[in-house]
Amino acid sequence: MQNWVKVYDYKQPYRAEIVKAALEDEGLNPVIVNKKDSAYDIFGQYEVYVAPENTIKAKRIIENDIQFEEI
Repeated sequence: MQNWVKVYDYKQPYRAEIVKAALEDEGLNPVIVNKKDSAYDIFGQYEVYVAPENTIKAKRIIENDIQFEEI
């Protein structure tokens, strides 16, 4: 996973999982890295990474195909 690129981050895991699933559907093989502080659970993010050659495609998918609606 060396040199992989972060394409998304968010404080709640469900959004990172949605992004990961959308990228997996396109064959990009993303991974989620949990950067939350386990002691407090209010600091940090869940980050989605892809291989460098998939960065542009992943960002386009995130921007154009994934919509999060606030309730």
